[in-house]
Amino acid sequence: MNLVDRKGCIEVICGPMFSGKTEALINRVKSAMAQDKKVQVFKPIIDDRYNPLFVNSHNGLSIDAISIKYGTEILQFLDKDADIIAIDEIQFFEKDILDVIKAIAKSGVRVITNGLDLDFRGEPFGLMPYVLALAEYIDKLTSICAICGKPATMTQRLVNDKPAKYNEPIILIGASDSYEPRCRNCHEIIKEEKKIELNQYSYAK
Repeated sequence: MNLVDRKGCIEVICGPMFSGKTEALINRVKSAMAQDKKVQVFKPIIDDRYNPLFVNSHNGLSIDAISIKYGTEILQFLDKDADIIAIDEIQFFEKDILDVIKAIAKSGVRVITNGLDLDFRGEPFGLMPYVLALAEYIDKLTSICAICGKPATMTQRLVNDKPAKYNEPIILIGASDSYEPRCRNCHEIIKEEKKIELNQYSYAK
């Protein structure tokens, strides 16, 4: 099936940072628009790395978008004649967006979305496991490991050029100053061991 002809489905583009997820989403949207498909693009307002009126890729591609805080806001802006709804960085939304994309797809509209499948700790990112489970089509992209040059499937968070600690907040908006792609073997996380001090407990005799 031609990508543009997909209807009533959910497709997900996932992978680590710098793997080309947003570029792929933009290219699919522009390809559909070139064939006279009506497309609406949404992005999370929390992603303030670039202009809030556009979805931007790291390599400079951009496309008009509507910034929203909650997934349910999509329904407020939804054009009844839309053929395609695209959602950038879906991992930043709450689970209420799941019912939204299911309803849109069931109405016959093609939903294209992208997001990080793993957080900086290498664990499933927020609602992404649910989005992937709902999808008819999944494309998992890789980047190039910044350490060894092998295919990278993970995102390394850096703090002062050192690996981040495990207990840091999951969401930290940043780009190459805070993150780099890594393969599984080169990905690092600092886990602080919990030391139990016996003298902090009292025991009844």
